[in-house]
Amino acid sequence: MNDEEMRGLLGRVRTIAVVGLSPDPGKASHGVARYLKERGYRIIPVNPGAEEILGEKAYPNLSAIPEPVDIVDIFRPPAAVPAIIDEAVRIGAKVAWMQEGIAHPEAARQGEAAGLVVIQNRCLMKEHFRLLGMRFT
Repeated sequence: MNDEEMRGLLGRVRTIAVVGLSPDPGKASHGVARYLKERGYRIIPVNPGAEEILGEKAYPNLSAIPEPVDIVDIFRPPAAVPAIIDEAVRIGAKVAWMQEGIAHPEAARQGEAAGLVVIQNRCLMKEHFRLLGMRFT
């Protein structure tokens, strides 16, 4: 995906389910989600061990979310990615985004074949900042 396409994608999406969102403010997932929430995105925490994160109700998995999701932002080890991609397809998400250090080429191919846009090994916050700067969505 080139910069123009990614800029367009980030301008269109509204709802981001963050799989593996930690309630710990020191964790990368927390910082990324907070940044995105502060810029107007709807953040939905997916963490079976939490009730609420960043003031939002947390869900145990993607299937439990009662509203449409645009991006599934993945903060889980690569071994967990195939099941998350499958679930993202089932709930009708548009994008599966694997954060820095996370990639799973086979799961990415399967997700793309099922109609998902799949991004691997890139930080959603860094890409937003790089392409949209301090502009709020």
